[in-house]
Amino acid sequence: MKYPILIALVFIMASCKNKQVKSDDILKLPYFNSADFTPEWHKATHKIPSFSFINQNGETVTNETYKGKIYIADFFFTSCPGICPKLTKNMAGIQEAYKNDTDIMLLSHTVMPWKDSIPVLKDYAERNHVNDKKWHLVTGDKDALYKIARQGYFADEDFIKTQNESDFIHTENFVLIDKQGYIRGVYNGTLEIDVERLKRHITILKGKG
Repeated sequence: MKYPILIALVFIMASCKNKQVKSDDILKLPYFNSADFTPEWHKATHKIPSFSFINQNGETVTNETYKGKIYIADFFFTSCPGICPKLTKNMAGIQEAYKNDTDIMLLSHTVMPWKDSIPVLKDYAERNHVNDKKWHLVTGDKDALYKIARQGYFADEDFIKTQNESDFIHTENFVLIDKQGYIRGVYNGTLEIDVERLKRHITILKGKG
C-alpha cells in the first residue's frame, strides 16, 4: 500500500509545481509588434519610433523625455465632446495613483493640432490638473502626429479598414510602453475595469515582467 500512496504524492507535488510555473508565466506581459495586436511572448521587434513634439509649456518632448520610463500614451483633442473627457479623467486618475512614482509618466497627443495650439493645451492642462513633470500634452505637425499614431502606437483601429491617411484619428486606446520603448499592453481608456487592468500590468512591468 505504501507505493501507490507514494506515487500519488509524487503526482500531486508535480501538479502543484506545474501550476506554480503557469502562475509565474502569467506574471509576464507580451509584446505587441503589429497593428493586429497579436501577443508575442518572447519577441520584441517593434519599438516606438523617434518623435519630437511640443508640450503645453512650449517645451520640446522627445523619446529622450521618456527614456527609462514606463509610460501610457493616448490620443485626444481638447474640444472633443465624446470620449475624450472620459479619457482625460482616467488619465488624471492614473496620474494621481502614481504621483510619487518617478518611473511612471503619461503622454497625450492631440489629433487636432490645427486647433490645439500651445495656449489651448496649457488651458486644458490647467483645467484638468495636469502635472507637467509627469504628463505631457503634445501638439505638432499633423502628418507626424498621425504617422506615429498609426505606425508607432497602432492607435487607429479604423485605419486598417479605410487605409486613408487623411481620415481623422479618434481612438479610445491607452497604450502601455515599457522602459525600452516597446508596446506591452492596449486598453480601453473609457472603461474603469480596463484602467484597473492597466494598473495591474504596470505593477508587473515594474517587477520586470
